[in-house]
Amino acid sequence: MEPTRGYPLFGGAFSATLPTGAIDVSDLRPVPDNQEVFCHRLTDQSLIVELLELQAHVQGEAAARYHFEDVGGVQDARTVQVEAVQPLLLENLALRGYCEEAWVLSGKQQVAKENQQVAKNITLHQALLRLPRYQTDLLLTFNQPPSSLGSENQSLPPWSLGDFELLVTSLTLHDPNIFGPQ
Repeated sequence: MEPTRGYPLFGGAFSATLPTGAIDVSDLRPVPDNQEVFCHRLTDQSLIVELLELQAHVQGEAAARYHFEDVGGVQDARTVQVEAVQPLLLENLALRGYCEEAWVLSGKQQVAKENQQVAKNITLHQALLRLPRYQTDLLLTFNQPPSSLGSENQSLPPWSLGDFELLVTSLTLHDPNIFGPQ
């Protein structure tokens, strides 16, 4: 099975390459209009693409940390730990003509799922693509719960960081009108 290339996002305003076995969560439950959410067919892994308001008050590495901590707050994370933040080379991005700054962050958050008392340590990888021309921060998140690791015997292997990198680098803008009148 091959990854899905050119998968339309946000009504076709964007497209990206999704990893093999990605299920569009909007087919299962409501998803906010500013998000595209995909889950792995067999693991608890998920991928989220979010269009967010540009947080102009934070720059550089601090912007990546800001969004990571914000996600932790939304999820009521008990702990939020950044492990690494690195700049992304713009020339590797399909969005390079629109993106002025890009960062990748890896970290852990301790989160309890709905109606559960026990919190699990979840590894998150995030890519922040900053589009100031459109007053937008594009945040891509790869959630890797511990249950998604070590399942080599499955007919569909867990997603890898390479799958996430392909999603990030292949993300392409087709219709800038998604950002409203400029």
